[in-house]
Amino acid sequence: MSTGVPFGSADGQWASGSAERSGLLDLLGVAAVVLDAEGRIVLWSPQAEALFGYTAQEALGHHAGPLLVPPQHLDLVLRLFTEVMGTGEVWAGSFPVRRKDGSMPLVEFRNMRLLDDRGDFYALGIATDEATLSQVERDVALSTRLVAQSPIGVAVLDTDLRYLAVNPALERMNGIPAKDHLGRTVHEVLPFLDAAEIEAALRQVLETGRPLVDEYTVGRTPADPGHDHTWSVSYYRLEDPAGRVLGVAGLLVDVTDRQRAATEAARARWRLAVIADGSSRIGTTLEVDRTAHELADVAVPELADVAAVDVLDSVLEDRRPAEPGARPALFRALAVKAAYPSEAVRAADPPGHLARYGADRLVTQCVRTGRPILVPHVDDRDLARIARDPEAAALLARAGVHTYLTTPLIARGGVLGALCLTRARNPEPFDEDDLTLAGELADRAAVCIDNARLYQSLRDAAVTLQRSLLPGRPPQRTGLEIATRYRPAGTTLEVGGDWFDVIPLVADKTALVVGDVMGSGINAATTMGRLRTATSTLADLDIPPAGVLRHIDKITADLDQYATCAYAVYDPHRAACRIAVAGHLPPVLMRTGEPPRLLDLPTGVPLGVGGVPFEDTTFDLRPGDRLVLYTDGLVETRHDPLDERLALLLRLLDAPDRSLEETCDRLLEALRDPDDHDDVAVLIARLR
Repeated sequence: MSTGVPFGSADGQWASGSAERSGLLDLLGVAAVVLDAEGRIVLWSPQAEALFGYTAQEALGHHAGPLLVPPQHLDLVLRLFTEVMGTGEVWAGSFPVRRKDGSMPLVEFRNMRLLDDRGDFYALGIATDEATLSQVERDVALSTRLVAQSPIGVAVLDTDLRYLAVNPALERMNGIPAKDHLGRTVHEVLPFLDAAEIEAALRQVLETGRPLVDEYTVGRTPADPGHDHTWSVSYYRLEDPAGRVLGVAGLLVDVTDRQRAATEAARARWRLAVIADGSSRIGTTLEVDRTAHELADVAVPELADVAAVDVLDSVLEDRRPAEPGARPALFRALAVKAAYPSEAVRAADPPGHLARYGADRLVTQCVRTGRPILVPHVDDRDLARIARDPEAAALLARAGVHTYLTTPLIARGGVLGALCLTRARNPEPFDEDDLTLAGELADRAAVCIDNARLYQSLRDAAVTLQRSLLPGRPPQRTGLEIATRYRPAGTTLEVGGDWFDVIPLVADKTALVVGDVMGSGINAATTMGRLRTATSTLADLDIPPAGVLRHIDKITADLDQYATCAYAVYDPHRAACRIAVAGHLPPVLMRTGEPPRLLDLPTGVPLGVGGVPFEDTTFDLRPGDRLVLYTDGLVETRHDPLDERLALLLRLLDAPDRSLEETCDRLLEALRDPDDHDDVAVLIARLR
């Protein structure tokens, strides 16, 4: 819309020649022709020359009929001319006109009678090319129909950003009639929206001519004041054919459903990512506490601001999960994780702490029923049922906790405990999707916690069995100080076959034994027990070490097993040690004033091979000398060469001032990895 006056100003003065004009008439090429009462051409416009092909000199003074009308239509045209001049009625229609070049296009006419100040009549003909006019009419009809019936909201605003027109779709979107838009700004019509931002975008498009396409805006209109809607908006500057700026058009599409679907799809992808992350991070070890911390680490900050994992103490103590509905006794806190420093952490039970929650507490109800509990919007009454006591409730209130959920840890039909989540800085309340995600993580963690619980129980039983097969504190023998150690495998449930023994013999002699049954499990432990018993029995017969190994070799072969063994007999009266080895690593001899060294002994073959003799070796022992016997679990690893590990063993032993007990502990600390898959036995004897 032009903001000026087309031909004259408000004070009656004529506008300058640069006044803004519409380009529509130029597009149509409207021609004006004036005929006198006789039908002669007296006025001829430049557009007429363009339309009919005759110059003014060629047309003026000539009768229009013979010049422009084909002979077969001349009588009809003359009759129509007579009617217009006689009655003054306007005639409109189209008929073919003969152009100067001989072509005969259809021309749309409007003919009317004119009267001058002397009372003379003239005929005014306004004409345009019928094909051009039809194209414009079709375009206008199509545009009008599209705008009126389109589901896309359409608005046209003038250069002052006031509404000139809106279509029915925009009326429905805004919930405001079209008439209430016209002449008003966006801010006046839709105060609920961020009108300043919208008008700034419109002004930018108006000034630069660069369209703004598919931008998103969110807000509420009177059509649905209770809910946010999302619209995709595009703005375009409107210009006439001459380039004059008319205003700006806005196209709006309500994409709320599409945006909601995209948001839900994004949330679904996020949930899958969190679940995948949980699958890789939860249950990396068979440790209950570690698994609980892994669950909390995955939940924070992706799902919650603060997460707490509590397990029923009865589950940990009794080694069995509680049935849903059983009254819980004590909770043992295993893990607490916060996304940032918060007083809500102080409200949670610290790891390792025992807490008794009343029957009215939500976490108690969760483990009783085995069902999750969601509180989207927490109030003071809810806080009293979430916290363990009023002080903790006050801490949660000060932390700004506004939403809460707890979901049970259930494995193999039993309730182990609960995962509790809260949000404070995150403004979004927990919803059903969050509850489902928390349940997925809790289910994953519960199985891992239960596996770890069962593993720990079985491992404790396995270690107890293994220790029951080994001797207790070694007896103190004449002339000897003895220290021993046994360590089970770090990451296996199965018992091992390593053993040591100190056996009193006749004449104050002492047998020192270290052995290793190959393999693990009940068979290895049983074989170890049999070989230890057989060794003790044979030792009482005062048989030389090689003879003892020969008899044990037959027993081992009959058991279809293999083992290694180092068997030494110390005679304090002769200050000598006699030793035989069956496929075992060489003992270490530590002499005062000399570096530790591996004894150079005939290695022999493992027990159970059969038919290969064993050899005795005798060497002197002096006061202060130490003999170190050990199994391969002390030095062998999957990654290091055995020679390097044996050299490290010798370096660690090169400290004669340490006590035997300190030496045993030092060796295990330096050489043993907690995750080693093999057990180890160590025996150190020192001559007094």
